[in-house]
Amino acid sequence: MKLIDRVNESIAYIRTKTNANPKVALILGSGLGDYADELEDKVVIPYGDIPHFPTLSVEGHKGQLVFGKIHGKEVVCMQGRLHFYEGKGMYATTYAIRVFTKLGIEILFTTNATGGLNKDFRPGDLMIITDHINFMGDNPLIGENEDEFGDRFPDMTNLYDRDLVKIAEDTASKLNINIKKGVFIGYSGPNFETPAEIKLFRSFGADNVGMSTIPETIVAKHGKMRVLSISAITNMAAGILDQPLNHVEVLEMGEKMKPAFKSLVDGIIENI
Repeated sequence: MKLIDRVNESIAYIRTKTNANPKVALILGSGLGDYADELEDKVVIPYGDIPHFPTLSVEGHKGQLVFGKIHGKEVVCMQGRLHFYEGKGMYATTYAIRVFTKLGIEILFTTNATGGLNKDFRPGDLMIITDHINFMGDNPLIGENEDEFGDRFPDMTNLYDRDLVKIAEDTASKLNINIKKGVFIGYSGPNFETPAEIKLFRSFGADNVGMSTIPETIVAKHGKMRVLSISAITNMAAGILDQPLNHVEVLEMGEKMKPAFKSLVDGIIENI
């Protein structure tokens, strides 16, 4: 079965649950999924109920689509994402974005939990991604191009939309949130990076590192969406501080960051 046929079957099921027509989709990363609970007129659809939709295996990711309204605007939230390291391949990792393309989503707003590489950063900081480095060892566009979704060679010059970045900066300023900006590098995981790898990534000019976001962003751009991405710096990467890393730390810091994160996301959605 072709990808477009699978996507159409997924959308047909979604349409049995909601006729919502959101133009903005949000991907809520580790420890940040509760933002979807703020939506009004919610319709919740578990991933496992949607034909062809991949299910998740990572703690902190509920695995459901939530349609609803915030500030009078229709949005759809992904409470949790499939990661490349879960072993289902780039096709499955980015399948939801293919569905969003055909649902008419125009703006993809992603969030993630990351390790800080820039020594001026601290756990608890929020960072707007201005560019990325794909160090995941794969690309979701490899293989036969799906012409129904986009061009064979999509341009990545303005990958993280400059106008949306400006809105995010202005919103953070109004909320007195000290927002950072920087370059994100994606790593396949699931192990945390070694100190030697972190040293290499810093030499590339990367400011933070994580195990998600890049595949979705590439596919969103393939589908001509505008992309905005905000990173939560939940820990400093290996070798920056003399302490071990663990996923519990990521989730705990995500909890502490929720008030600032929710305020920032609310403000950005209101101003888009």
